[in-house]
Amino acid sequence: MNELAPIVLFVYNRPLETKRAILSLSSNYLAKESELFVFSDAAKNPKARERVDEVREYLKTVDGFRKVHITESEKNKGLAKSVISGVSKVLENYEKVIVLEDDLVTSKNFLDFMNQALNFYSDNKNVISISGYTLDLPSLKETDKDYYVCLRASSWGWGMWSDKWNAIDWTLSDYGQFSGNLKERKEFAAISSDLPRMLRNQKNGKIDSWAIRLTFHQFRNRMISIFPTSSKLVSIGMSKDATHTVGVTKFDTKLDTSNRREFSFDDSPERNDKLLKDFKRFFSVRQRMWDKILRIIELLKR
Repeated sequence: MNELAPIVLFVYNRPLETKRAILSLSSNYLAKESELFVFSDAAKNPKARERVDEVREYLKTVDGFRKVHITESEKNKGLAKSVISGVSKVLENYEKVIVLEDDLVTSKNFLDFMNQALNFYSDNKNVISISGYTLDLPSLKETDKDYYVCLRASSWGWGMWSDKWNAIDWTLSDYGQFSGNLKERKEFAAISSDLPRMLRNQKNGKIDSWAIRLTFHQFRNRMISIFPTSSKLVSIGMSKDATHTVGVTKFDTKLDTSNRREFSFDDSPERNDKLLKDFKRFFSVRQRMWDKILRIIELLKR
């Protein structure tokens, strides 16, 4: 039997969300057989310190896993640095990981799906990651498969192997070559129209995102991600404390409640053009404009 992937969880200053995330994770069928590594970032300012401390006190009570490891940062790193350094640290001793953040509630079969997909595609050079989340895409109703192919990795509840992770160039050293290639820029935008802007902002220091750098690496190497056709997690991070997602509903999806524990995959996963178009539509300019309007309305309500 293949060894289970360790779970890596990143937390900050949201005690209620963190408790819900961990409680749902501990209810997974494979939780008691899985190791949990928790990375707690330090407070960015004095205002955040009280809730960071509350989260850390709760972490001391966590059980329900084979073993729990807690790392408390002494200085605030921010999410991007926390994820890159934390995942890299765990992968020094493991060949694969399952990664979550503190605002994700999982289904009972989340770990089953993730581990089975990680094992199945471990030797497939074309697959860069496994996602536990899916958008509520209209065309999903037309497929009878347990998975579909996506050209953009998800940052919500994902899994990866050490060799794929260690190959990522976090410095974007080939960005200059890419930015001077019109054909590649169009191909990148064809995946999702928001990607070029995010990558440019990352390179210019306007944002600090590990996810856009992963997606760029995926694109440059023409790799795919495997997504579930029934979402194994939902986000509860659209609260008033959220930085960019308040008022956004496009990420709402239905959590898998089937309790299925066995999933089927294909050695040579094929792309579903309808699903790729559905996925792209969720990140279209029109949809982003609507999201912006919703955020403004929500801010005006405060």
